[in-house]
Amino acid sequence: MYTRRIFPVRGVLRWTRRHIFLFLLIALIPVVLFDVVGLKWLHVPWLPLGVLGTAVAFIVSFKNNASYDRLWEARKIWGGIVNASRSWTIMVKDFITNAHAKKERTDEELQTIKRELVHRHIAWLTALRYQLRQDKPWEMHLKQGKHNEEFRSNNFRVCEDEIIVEDAIKEYISEDEFKEIFAKGNQASQIIGIQSRRLKELMAEGLIEDFRHMEMANLLVEFYSLQGKSERIKNFPYPRQFATLNYMFVWVFIILLPFGIMEGFEVIGDHILEDLMTHKSHSSLTHQIQEFIAKHFVWFSVPFSALIAWVFHTMEAIGENTENPFEGGPNDVPITDMSRGIEIDIRQLIDDTDIPEPYEWKNDIVM
Repeated sequence: MYTRRIFPVRGVLRWTRRHIFLFLLIALIPVVLFDVVGLKWLHVPWLPLGVLGTAVAFIVSFKNNASYDRLWEARKIWGGIVNASRSWTIMVKDFITNAHAKKERTDEELQTIKRELVHRHIAWLTALRYQLRQDKPWEMHLKQGKHNEEFRSNNFRVCEDEIIVEDAIKEYISEDEFKEIFAKGNQASQIIGIQSRRLKELMAEGLIEDFRHMEMANLLVEFYSLQGKSERIKNFPYPRQFATLNYMFVWVFIILLPFGIMEGFEVIGDHILEDLMTHKSHSSLTHQIQEFIAKHFVWFSVPFSALIAWVFHTMEAIGENTENPFEGGPNDVPITDMSRGIEIDIRQLIDDTDIPEPYEWKNDIVM
């Protein structure tokens, strides 16, 4: 999927609000023990915690870079599919003629053949995107956790979850081809195989000659190559040893963080209190309020601790939700929308009829 505008701040806050409340609670407990119960020894020196935070920041950055590389590679692959699809359609439109035909065909018959080849290509696009949307054991981020489930259901829709692949493909191919491809495992590969077989038949009939057949066959090989590159990203996850350890390190830092910054805020409060004693105000009420704030200044560590924890956790979550670019998230590659765009484009190139409309967006998010 793809967000057509900058992801709104309120969307991020809504997505992470449960964790924000958790971070506030994690920061609140040590402060209560420190300031209310009186356990003044309950703190961690900032120096080792700062070193840990620096290490965690490097690890999070490494993961996010790797996740973005996977996303960007997937986008380049599908950019190649867009270009190759247009090239295929132009070849179909211009290469299939009666120039070398053993039996001359009418314009209507030639148009039917061209339409058949283009529609079969759309069936390949459809089969491929459905295969890429299939759930893998490591691709459950958007379906696990109440916050993800709620965000998914309220903010965007995934067509592949609403329409089964058989219904999406059957309008583009014949009944015999439909039975053939669904009798085997990889439907997308089978469709390209049928395209290759059909090209061979057209060459035998003289509707395309040797050189043109070779060019079109090379383009089918390119489709296989682009499909294989997509499957490589889909079927090989970001190494879980890095992802799991990164998650653990982030949470260790988040839990220790309140213990590390409490003492610093306590020192600030002491300095404020000393200044108040030096410059004592004549207004007793104002002085009492300021003195109360100074004595309990350590409570200001709660929002700051929650803020830092939120930043680290959100960056880790962004990497986790970006590493699988075909999973069906709001920031994944919009393969459904791209497939529909390709379909509209190539069907217009051959002057086809009943061209579908682009998919509707939901909350400015397209699939």
